[in-house]
Amino acid sequence: MKFAFPPPLRAVGLGLLLAGAAAGAALAQDAALAKDAVAAAPVPQKGDVAWMLTSAALVLFMSVPGLALFYGGLVRSKNMVSVLSQVFAIVALVAVIWVVYGYSFAFTEGGSGAVPVLGANWNAFVGGFDRLFLKGVDANSTVGTFSNGVVIPELVFIAFQMTFACITPALIIGSFAERIKFSSLLVFTFLWVTLIYFPMAHAVWYWAGPDAVAEAAKALAAATTEAAKAEAQAHLDAVNANAGYLFQLGALDFAGGTVVHINAGIAGLVGALVIGKRIGFPREVGPPHSVTMSMIGAAILWVGWFGFNAGSALEATGATALAFVNTFVATAAATLSWAFVEWAVRGKPSLLGIISGAVAGLVAITPAAGFAGPMGSVVLGFVVGAICFFFVDYVKKWFGYDDSLDVFGVHCVGGIVGAIATGVLVAPSLGGVGLVDYSLVPGTAAPAEYVMSAQVLKQFKAVAFTLIFSGVGSFILYKLVDLVFGLRVSKEAEMEGLDITSHGERAYNM
Repeated sequence: MKFAFPPPLRAVGLGLLLAGAAAGAALAQDAALAKDAVAAAPVPQKGDVAWMLTSAALVLFMSVPGLALFYGGLVRSKNMVSVLSQVFAIVALVAVIWVVYGYSFAFTEGGSGAVPVLGANWNAFVGGFDRLFLKGVDANSTVGTFSNGVVIPELVFIAFQMTFACITPALIIGSFAERIKFSSLLVFTFLWVTLIYFPMAHAVWYWAGPDAVAEAAKALAAATTEAAKAEAQAHLDAVNANAGYLFQLGALDFAGGTVVHINAGIAGLVGALVIGKRIGFPREVGPPHSVTMSMIGAAILWVGWFGFNAGSALEATGATALAFVNTFVATAAATLSWAFVEWAVRGKPSLLGIISGAVAGLVAITPAAGFAGPMGSVVLGFVVGAICFFFVDYVKKWFGYDDSLDVFGVHCVGGIVGAIATGVLVAPSLGGVGLVDYSLVPGTAAPAEYVMSAQVLKQFKAVAFTLIFSGVGSFILYKLVDLVFGLRVSKEAEMEGLDITSHGERAYNM
Protein backbone atom coordinates (compact mmCIF):
# COMPACT_ATOMS: atom_id res chain seq x y z
CA MET A 1 0.00 0.00 0.00
CA LYS A 2 1.41 3.35 -1.02
CA PHE A 3 1.37 6.31 1.30
CA ALA A 4 1.03 9.77 -0.21
CA PHE A 5 0.85 13.31 1.27
CA PRO A 6 -2.29 15.18 0.40
CA PRO A 7 -1.72 18.09 -2.12
CA PRO A 8 -1.62 20.86 0.52
CA LEU A 9 0.99 19.03 2.55
CA ARG A 10 3.01 18.24 -0.57
CA ALA A 11 3.10 21.96 -1.36
CA VAL A 12 4.23 22.77 2.17
CA GLY A 13 6.88 20.12 2.04
CA LEU A 14 8.16 21.37 -1.30
CA GLY A 15 8.32 24.90 0.09
CA LEU A 16 10.26 23.73 3.09
CA LEU A 17 12.68 21.87 0.87
CA LEU A 18 13.23 24.90 -1.34
CA ALA A 19 13.66 27.18 1.67
CA GLY A 20 16.13 24.78 3.22
CA ALA A 21 18.06 24.57 0.00
CA ALA A 22 18.18 28.37 -0.26
CA ALA A 23 19.29 28.69 3.35
CA GLY A 24 21.95 26.07 2.81
CA ALA A 25 23.20 27.86 -0.27
CA ALA A 26 23.33 31.14 1.63
CA LEU A 27 25.22 29.53 4.49
CA ALA A 28 27.63 27.95 2.04
CA GLN A 29 28.16 31.30 0.33
CA ASP A 30 28.76 33.03 3.70
CA ALA A 31 31.19 30.30 4.68
CA ALA A 32 33.04 30.72 1.39
CA LEU A 33 33.24 34.47 1.82
CA ALA A 34 34.47 34.05 5.39
CA LYS A 35 37.05 31.55 4.18
CA ASP A 36 38.23 33.96 1.48
CA ALA A 37 38.46 36.77 4.04
CA VAL A 38 40.53 34.60 6.35
CA ALA A 39 42.72 33.53 3.44
CA ALA A 40 43.23 37.16 2.41
CA ALA A 41 44.19 38.37 5.88
CA PRO A 42 47.98 38.53 6.33
CA VAL A 43 49.38 36.03 8.80
CA PRO A 44 52.60 36.62 10.76
CA GLN A 45 55.51 34.51 9.57
CA LYS A 46 57.31 32.53 12.23
CA GLY A 47 60.72 33.68 11.04
CA ASP A 48 59.76 37.35 11.40
CA VAL A 49 58.30 36.73 14.84
CA ALA A 50 61.38 34.85 16.03
CA TRP A 51 63.74 37.55 14.74
CA MET A 52 61.75 40.38 16.29
CA LEU A 53 61.55 38.68 19.69
CA THR A 54 65.30 38.08 19.50
CA SER A 55 65.85 41.74 18.58
CA ALA A 56 63.76 42.91 21.53
CA ALA A 57 65.84 40.75 23.87
CA LEU A 58 69.06 42.10 22.34
CA VAL A 59 68.00 45.72 22.90
CA LEU A 60 67.11 44.95 26.51
CA PHE A 61 70.55 43.32 26.78
CA MET A 62 72.00 46.66 25.63
CA SER A 63 70.44 48.42 28.63
CA VAL A 64 70.97 45.84 31.33
CA PRO A 65 73.74 44.88 31.59
CA GLY A 66 75.37 46.64 28.59
CA LEU A 67 74.79 50.33 29.22
CA ALA A 68 74.89 49.85 32.99
CA LEU A 69 78.37 48.30 32.84
CA PHE A 70 79.64 50.77 30.23
CA TYR A 71 78.57 53.76 32.32
CA GLY A 72 79.43 52.11 35.63
CA GLY A 73 83.04 51.51 34.68
CA LEU A 74 83.48 55.14 33.63
CA VAL A 75 82.59 56.66 37.00
CA ARG A 76 84.57 56.55 40.23
CA SER A 77 84.24 53.37 42.27
CA LYS A 78 82.24 55.16 44.98
CA ASN A 79 79.44 55.77 42.44
CA MET A 80 79.36 52.43 40.64
CA VAL A 81 76.28 51.11 42.47
CA SER A 82 74.42 54.37 41.90
CA VAL A 83 74.86 54.18 38.13
CA LEU A 84 73.87 50.51 37.99
CA SER A 85 70.82 51.26 40.12
CA GLN A 86 69.79 54.23 38.01
CA VAL A 87 69.92 52.32 34.72
CA PHE A 88 68.14 49.27 36.11
CA ALA A 89 65.41 51.31 37.81
CA ILE A 90 64.80 53.47 34.73
CA VAL A 91 64.33 50.39 32.56
CA ALA A 92 61.81 48.95 35.04
CA LEU A 93 59.92 52.24 35.45
CA VAL A 94 59.60 52.94 31.73
CA ALA A 95 58.52 49.37 30.95
CA VAL A 96 55.51 49.76 33.24
CA ILE A 97 54.69 53.23 31.88
CA TRP A 98 54.93 51.88 28.34
CA VAL A 99 52.21 49.25 28.72
CA VAL A 100 49.95 51.58 30.74
CA TYR A 101 49.90 54.48 28.27
CA GLY A 102 53.24 54.96 26.53
CA TYR A 103 52.56 52.64 23.60
CA SER A 104 49.17 54.24 23.04
CA PHE A 105 50.63 57.75 23.07
CA ALA A 106 53.45 56.79 20.69
CA PHE A 107 51.81 54.48 18.15
CA THR A 108 48.08 55.13 17.85
CA GLU A 109 46.17 57.80 16.01
CA GLY A 110 45.81 61.02 17.99
CA GLY A 111 43.41 63.91 17.96
CA SER A 112 42.50 66.07 14.98
CA GLY A 113 42.60 69.43 16.76
CA ALA A 114 45.04 71.98 15.38
CA VAL A 115 48.40 72.87 16.94
CA PRO A 116 48.58 76.65 16.35
CA VAL A 117 52.33 77.18 16.17
CA LEU A 118 53.22 74.47 13.65
CA GLY A 119 50.04 74.40 11.60
CA ALA A 120 49.51 70.67 12.19
CA ASN A 121 47.01 68.60 14.14
CA TRP A 122 47.67 66.85 17.42
CA ASN A 123 48.02 63.51 15.66
CA ALA A 124 51.27 64.83 14.23
CA PHE A 125 52.79 64.83 17.72
CA VAL A 126 50.97 62.43 20.01
CA GLY A 127 48.75 59.38 19.81
CA GLY A 128 45.41 58.73 21.43
CA PHE A 129 43.91 56.52 24.11
CA ASP A 130 42.98 53.46 22.03
CA ARG A 131 45.63 51.25 23.60
CA LEU A 132 45.62 52.46 27.21
CA PHE A 133 46.48 49.48 29.43
CA LEU A 134 46.93 47.62 26.10
CA LYS A 135 43.18 47.60 25.60
CA GLY A 136 42.19 45.52 22.59
CA VAL A 137 45.56 43.80 22.30
CA ASP A 138 45.72 40.01 22.42
CA ALA A 139 47.77 37.19 20.91
CA ASN A 140 45.91 37.54 17.60
CA SER A 141 46.38 41.30 17.14
CA THR A 142 48.75 42.26 14.33
CA VAL A 143 50.46 45.38 13.02
CA GLY A 144 51.97 46.08 9.62
CA THR A 145 55.66 46.28 8.79
CA PHE A 146 57.25 48.16 5.88
CA SER A 147 56.16 45.60 3.29
CA ASN A 148 52.69 45.32 1.80
CA GLY A 149 50.76 42.36 3.14
CA VAL A 150 53.27 41.54 5.89
CA VAL A 151 52.35 41.70 9.58
CA ILE A 152 53.79 40.76 12.95
CA PRO A 153 51.96 40.21 16.24
CA GLU A 154 51.19 43.51 17.92
CA LEU A 155 52.60 42.21 21.20
CA VAL A 156 55.93 41.64 19.48
CA PHE A 157 55.96 45.21 18.18
CA ILE A 158 55.00 46.49 21.64
CA ALA A 159 57.86 44.58 23.25
CA PHE A 160 60.40 45.73 20.67
CA GLN A 161 59.47 49.40 20.90
CA MET A 162 59.33 49.16 24.69
CA THR A 163 63.05 48.41 24.78
CA PHE A 164 63.75 51.63 22.85
CA ALA A 165 61.66 53.61 25.32
CA CYS A 166 63.57 52.00 28.20
CA ILE A 167 67.11 52.67 27.01
CA THR A 168 66.65 56.27 25.82
CA PRO A 169 66.19 57.98 29.23
CA ALA A 170 68.87 55.67 30.65
CA LEU A 171 71.34 57.19 28.17
CA ILE A 172 70.72 60.64 29.65
CA ILE A 173 72.09 59.85 33.11
CA GLY A 174 75.66 59.72 31.83
CA SER A 175 75.71 63.50 31.51
CA PHE A 176 75.12 64.18 35.20
CA ALA A 177 76.40 60.96 36.76
CA GLU A 178 77.69 61.11 40.33
CA ARG A 179 75.58 64.04 41.50
CA ILE A 180 71.81 63.58 41.04
CA LYS A 181 69.24 62.45 43.60
CA PHE A 182 67.86 59.01 42.86
CA SER A 183 64.27 60.02 43.69
CA SER A 184 64.44 63.14 41.55
CA LEU A 185 65.85 61.14 38.66
CA LEU A 186 62.86 58.81 38.74
CA VAL A 187 60.43 61.74 38.77
CA PHE A 188 62.27 63.39 35.88
CA THR A 189 62.28 60.13 33.92
CA PHE A 190 58.53 59.75 34.37
CA LEU A 191 57.93 63.28 33.09
CA TRP A 192 60.50 63.11 30.31
CA VAL A 193 59.30 59.91 28.64
CA THR A 194 55.71 61.15 28.86
CA LEU A 195 56.24 64.65 27.51
CA ILE A 196 59.37 64.28 25.36
CA TYR A 197 60.06 60.70 24.29
CA PHE A 198 56.55 59.51 23.40
CA PRO A 199 55.80 62.61 21.28
CA MET A 200 59.17 62.26 19.52
CA ALA A 201 58.58 58.58 18.77
CA HIS A 202 55.13 59.42 17.42
CA ALA A 203 56.40 62.33 15.33
CA VAL A 204 59.12 60.23 13.67
CA TRP A 205 57.73 56.70 13.40
CA TYR A 206 53.93 56.77 13.45
CA TRP A 207 52.14 56.28 10.11
CA ALA A 208 49.10 54.48 8.73
CA GLY A 209 51.22 51.71 7.20
CA PRO A 210 51.84 50.43 3.64
CA ASP A 211 48.60 48.50 3.32
CA ALA A 212 46.43 51.51 4.18
CA VAL A 213 48.30 53.59 1.58
CA ALA A 214 48.00 50.81 -0.99
CA GLU A 215 44.24 50.41 -0.50
CA ALA A 216 43.67 54.14 -0.84
CA ALA A 217 45.86 54.27 -3.97
CA LYS A 218 44.01 51.32 -5.51
CA ALA A 219 40.69 53.06 -4.91
CA LEU A 220 42.03 56.16 -6.66
CA ALA A 221 43.25 54.10 -9.62
CA ALA A 222 39.86 52.38 -9.89
CA ALA A 223 37.84 55.62 -9.79
CA THR A 224 36.22 56.44 -13.13
CA THR A 225 34.34 59.71 -12.64
CA GLU A 226 35.79 63.05 -11.67
CA ALA A 227 33.74 63.07 -8.46
CA ALA A 228 34.93 59.58 -7.55
CA LYS A 229 38.54 60.53 -8.32
CA ALA A 230 38.31 63.63 -6.14
CA GLU A 231 36.85 61.61 -3.28
CA ALA A 232 39.49 58.89 -3.64
CA GLN A 233 42.30 61.45 -3.81
CA ALA A 234 41.01 63.13 -0.65
CA HIS A 235 41.01 59.76 1.09
CA LEU A 236 44.58 59.01 -0.06
CA ASP A 237 45.70 62.42 1.17
CA ALA A 238 44.07 61.75 4.53
CA VAL A 239 45.82 58.38 4.82
CA ASN A 240 49.20 59.95 4.03
CA ALA A 241 48.49 62.73 6.52
CA ASN A 242 47.76 60.16 9.24
CA ALA A 243 51.38 60.20 10.34
CA GLY A 244 53.79 61.92 12.70
CA TYR A 245 55.07 65.42 11.98
CA LEU A 246 58.59 64.41 10.94
CA PHE A 247 57.34 61.36 9.06
CA GLN A 248 55.09 63.62 6.98
CA LEU A 249 58.05 65.91 6.44
CA GLY A 250 59.86 63.00 4.81
CA ALA A 251 62.75 62.82 7.28
CA LEU A 252 64.49 59.44 7.45
CA ASP A 253 65.32 57.78 10.75
CA PHE A 254 65.64 54.03 10.47
CA ALA A 255 66.30 53.13 14.11
CA GLY A 256 66.43 56.24 16.30
CA GLY A 257 69.03 58.85 15.42
CA THR A 258 66.59 61.60 16.35
CA VAL A 259 64.21 59.73 18.65
CA VAL A 260 66.91 58.12 20.78
CA HIS A 261 70.35 59.65 20.42
CA ILE A 262 69.90 63.34 19.62
CA ASN A 263 66.89 63.37 21.92
CA ALA A 264 68.80 61.87 24.86
CA GLY A 265 72.05 63.66 24.06
CA ILE A 266 70.66 67.18 24.15
CA ALA A 267 68.59 66.35 27.25
CA GLY A 268 71.77 65.14 28.91
CA LEU A 269 73.69 68.32 28.10
CA VAL A 270 70.86 70.49 29.41
CA GLY A 271 70.78 68.40 32.58
CA ALA A 272 74.52 68.77 33.09
CA LEU A 273 74.22 72.56 32.75
CA VAL A 274 71.22 72.84 35.06
CA ILE A 275 72.63 70.57 37.78
CA GLY A 276 76.12 72.02 37.56
CA LYS A 277 79.62 70.60 37.60
CA ARG A 278 80.86 67.89 39.92
CA ILE A 279 82.78 69.10 42.95
CA GLY A 280 86.41 69.60 41.94
CA PHE A 281 85.75 69.26 38.22
CA PRO A 282 87.94 68.88 36.25
CA ARG A 283 91.13 68.70 38.31
CA GLU A 284 89.92 66.64 41.26
CA VAL A 285 87.68 64.25 39.36
CA GLY A 286 89.51 60.97 38.96
CA PRO A 287 89.67 58.76 35.87
CA PRO A 288 87.27 55.87 35.20
CA HIS A 289 87.60 53.29 37.93
CA SER A 290 87.34 50.29 35.56
CA VAL A 291 87.94 50.67 31.85
CA THR A 292 87.80 46.87 31.76
CA MET A 293 84.19 46.97 32.97
CA SER A 294 83.39 49.66 30.42
CA MET A 295 84.93 47.58 27.64
CA ILE A 296 82.65 44.67 28.59
CA GLY A 297 79.68 47.02 28.52
CA ALA A 298 80.69 48.47 25.14
CA ALA A 299 81.07 44.97 23.68
CA ILE A 300 77.57 44.08 24.90
CA LEU A 301 76.28 47.30 23.36
CA TRP A 302 77.78 46.37 19.99
CA VAL A 303 76.20 42.91 20.06
CA GLY A 304 72.85 44.24 21.28
CA TRP A 305 72.86 46.99 18.67
CA PHE A 306 72.27 44.41 15.94
CA GLY A 307 68.82 43.98 17.44
CA PHE A 308 68.46 47.75 17.74
CA ASN A 309 69.23 48.47 14.07
CA ALA A 310 68.50 45.28 12.15
CA GLY A 311 65.38 44.70 14.24
CA SER A 312 64.02 48.06 13.11
CA ALA A 313 63.31 46.50 9.71
CA LEU A 314 60.45 44.73 11.57
CA GLU A 315 60.99 41.65 9.39
CA ALA A 316 63.67 39.09 8.56
CA THR A 317 64.54 40.17 5.00
CA GLY A 318 67.38 41.45 2.87
CA ALA A 319 66.83 44.90 4.36
CA THR A 320 67.45 43.36 7.78
CA ALA A 321 70.74 41.90 6.54
CA LEU A 322 71.75 45.29 5.12
CA ALA A 323 71.14 47.01 8.46
CA PHE A 324 73.07 44.22 10.19
CA VAL A 325 76.13 44.58 7.95
CA ASN A 326 76.04 48.38 8.13
CA THR A 327 75.96 48.24 11.92
CA PHE A 328 78.99 45.97 11.86
CA VAL A 329 81.24 47.91 9.49
CA ALA A 330 80.34 51.46 10.55
CA THR A 331 81.20 50.60 14.14
CA ALA A 332 84.48 49.02 13.12
CA ALA A 333 85.43 52.07 11.06
CA ALA A 334 84.57 54.51 13.85
CA THR A 335 86.59 52.44 16.32
CA LEU A 336 89.66 52.70 14.10
CA SER A 337 89.03 56.36 13.34
CA TRP A 338 88.91 57.43 17.00
CA ALA A 339 91.94 55.27 17.83
CA PHE A 340 94.05 56.63 14.97
CA VAL A 341 93.13 60.24 15.66
CA GLU A 342 93.91 59.83 19.37
CA TRP A 343 97.13 58.05 18.49
CA ALA A 344 98.17 60.95 16.28
CA VAL A 345 97.21 63.61 18.84
CA ARG A 346 98.33 61.98 22.09
CA GLY A 347 100.91 59.49 20.91
CA LYS A 348 98.98 56.47 22.23
CA PRO A 349 95.61 54.87 21.40
CA SER A 350 93.69 54.20 24.62
CA LEU A 351 91.16 51.45 25.28
CA LEU A 352 88.75 54.16 26.43
CA GLY A 353 89.16 55.85 23.05
CA ILE A 354 88.64 52.59 21.19
CA ILE A 355 85.36 51.79 22.92
CA SER A 356 84.20 55.41 22.69
CA GLY A 357 84.77 55.28 18.95
CA ALA A 358 82.74 52.10 18.73
CA VAL A 359 79.79 53.70 20.50
CA ALA A 360 80.06 56.78 18.26
CA GLY A 361 79.89 54.53 15.21
CA LEU A 362 76.88 52.67 16.57
CA VAL A 363 75.12 55.96 17.20
CA ALA A 364 75.86 57.43 13.77
CA ILE A 365 74.77 54.38 11.77
CA THR A 366 71.50 54.07 13.68
CA PRO A 367 69.43 56.47 11.51
CA ALA A 368 71.11 55.26 8.30
CA ALA A 369 71.29 51.51 8.99
CA GLY A 370 68.55 50.45 6.56
CA PHE A 371 69.17 53.21 4.02
CA ALA A 372 72.92 53.35 3.37
CA GLY A 373 75.12 50.88 1.57
CA PRO A 374 78.04 49.14 3.34
CA MET A 375 80.72 51.35 1.78
CA GLY A 376 78.81 54.49 2.70
CA SER A 377 78.55 53.13 6.23
CA VAL A 378 82.32 52.67 6.42
CA VAL A 379 82.86 56.27 5.34
CA LEU A 380 80.31 57.44 7.91
CA GLY A 381 82.14 55.51 10.62
CA PHE A 382 85.51 57.05 9.80
CA VAL A 383 84.01 60.55 9.74
CA VAL A 384 82.02 60.31 12.96
CA GLY A 385 84.88 58.81 14.95
CA ALA A 386 87.05 61.85 14.27
CA ILE A 387 84.25 64.37 14.84
CA CYS A 388 83.16 62.89 18.17
CA PHE A 389 86.78 62.75 19.36
CA PHE A 390 87.07 66.45 18.58
CA PHE A 391 83.94 67.30 20.58
CA VAL A 392 84.88 65.15 23.56
CA ASP A 393 88.51 66.21 23.72
CA TYR A 394 88.35 69.85 22.64
CA VAL A 395 84.88 71.38 22.51
CA LYS A 396 84.04 70.13 25.98
CA LYS A 397 87.19 71.75 27.38
CA TRP A 398 86.64 75.00 25.51
CA PHE A 399 83.16 75.48 26.92
CA GLY A 400 83.89 73.90 30.30
CA TYR A 401 80.63 71.96 30.73
CA ASP A 402 80.73 68.80 32.85
CA ASP A 403 79.12 66.13 30.69
CA SER A 404 80.40 63.33 32.91
CA LEU A 405 80.35 60.45 30.44
CA ASP A 406 80.21 62.44 27.18
CA VAL A 407 76.60 61.76 26.30
CA PHE A 408 76.40 64.98 24.30
CA GLY A 409 79.76 64.54 22.56
CA VAL A 410 79.00 60.97 21.48
CA HIS A 411 75.24 60.49 21.32
CA CYS A 412 74.00 63.94 20.35
CA VAL A 413 76.87 64.87 18.03
CA GLY A 414 77.11 61.35 16.61
CA GLY A 415 73.35 61.28 16.13
CA ILE A 416 73.42 64.63 14.31
CA VAL A 417 76.20 63.48 11.98
CA GLY A 418 74.36 60.23 11.26
CA ALA A 419 70.97 61.85 10.77
CA ILE A 420 72.26 64.40 8.26
CA ALA A 421 74.48 61.87 6.50
CA THR A 422 71.45 59.60 6.02
CA GLY A 423 70.09 62.12 3.52
CA VAL A 424 73.26 61.65 1.49
CA LEU A 425 73.97 57.94 1.92
CA VAL A 426 70.45 56.86 0.93
CA ALA A 427 71.32 57.92 -2.63
CA PRO A 428 71.28 54.92 -5.00
CA SER A 429 74.33 56.35 -6.76
CA LEU A 430 76.25 55.96 -3.50
CA GLY A 431 75.04 52.44 -2.83
CA GLY A 432 71.98 53.45 -0.82
CA VAL A 433 68.51 51.97 -1.19
CA GLY A 434 66.81 55.16 -2.35
CA LEU A 435 63.35 56.34 -1.36
CA VAL A 436 60.10 54.42 -1.76
CA ASP A 437 56.55 55.35 -2.76
CA TYR A 438 53.76 53.03 -1.63
CA SER A 439 51.11 54.72 -3.77
CA LEU A 440 52.86 54.90 -7.14
CA VAL A 441 52.30 51.19 -7.86
CA PRO A 442 49.67 50.20 -5.26
CA GLY A 443 50.66 47.11 -3.32
CA THR A 444 54.40 47.52 -3.82
CA ALA A 445 57.20 49.72 -2.51
CA ALA A 446 58.10 51.42 -5.79
CA PRO A 447 61.18 53.65 -6.14
CA ALA A 448 60.43 57.31 -5.51
CA GLU A 449 62.14 60.41 -6.81
CA TYR A 450 65.26 61.30 -4.83
CA VAL A 451 66.92 64.71 -4.74
CA MET A 452 69.90 64.83 -2.42
CA SER A 453 69.69 68.52 -1.52
CA ALA A 454 65.98 68.23 -0.71
CA GLN A 455 66.48 65.15 1.45
CA VAL A 456 69.43 66.64 3.33
CA LEU A 457 67.32 69.73 4.05
CA LYS A 458 64.60 67.50 5.50
CA GLN A 459 67.21 65.80 7.68
CA PHE A 460 68.43 69.22 8.92
CA LYS A 461 64.87 70.18 9.80
CA ALA A 462 64.38 66.95 11.77
CA VAL A 463 67.62 67.53 13.69
CA ALA A 464 66.69 71.13 14.47
CA PHE A 465 63.22 70.14 15.61
CA THR A 466 64.63 67.47 17.93
CA LEU A 467 67.23 69.80 19.44
CA ILE A 468 64.69 72.53 20.13
CA PHE A 469 61.84 70.30 21.28
CA SER A 470 63.92 68.10 23.55
CA GLY A 471 66.32 70.84 24.67
CA VAL A 472 63.66 73.35 25.69
CA GLY A 473 61.27 70.71 27.00
CA SER A 474 63.97 69.03 29.08
CA PHE A 475 65.08 72.37 30.53
CA ILE A 476 61.54 73.06 31.75
CA LEU A 477 61.26 69.60 33.29
CA TYR A 478 64.63 69.86 35.05
CA LYS A 479 63.67 73.21 36.52
CA LEU A 480 60.29 71.89 37.64
CA VAL A 481 61.77 68.85 39.38
CA ASP A 482 64.51 70.98 40.93
CA LEU A 483 61.96 73.45 42.24
CA VAL A 484 59.76 70.77 43.82
CA PHE A 485 62.22 68.06 44.88
CA GLY A 486 65.75 69.36 44.28
CA LEU A 487 67.93 67.69 41.67
CA ARG A 488 71.33 67.54 43.29
CA VAL A 489 72.54 65.61 46.29
CA SER A 490 74.23 67.48 49.14
CA LYS A 491 77.91 68.32 49.01
CA GLU A 492 78.64 65.81 51.77
CA ALA A 493 76.79 63.04 49.94
CA GLU A 494 78.60 63.76 46.72
CA MET A 495 81.99 63.74 48.43
CA GLU A 496 81.31 60.42 50.15
CA GLY A 497 79.82 58.86 47.03
CA LEU A 498 76.28 58.00 46.03
CA ASP A 499 76.72 54.28 46.59
CA ILE A 500 76.64 54.69 50.36
CA THR A 501 74.59 57.87 50.70
CA SER A 502 71.84 56.96 48.22
CA HIS A 503 71.82 53.15 48.28
CA GLY A 504 73.58 52.07 51.47
CA GLU A 505 76.00 49.66 49.83
CA ARG A 506 79.32 49.50 48.03
CA ALA A 507 80.10 48.03 44.65
CA TYR A 508 83.19 46.33 46.04
CA ASN A 509 83.82 44.99 49.53
CA MET A 510 87.45 43.95 49.69
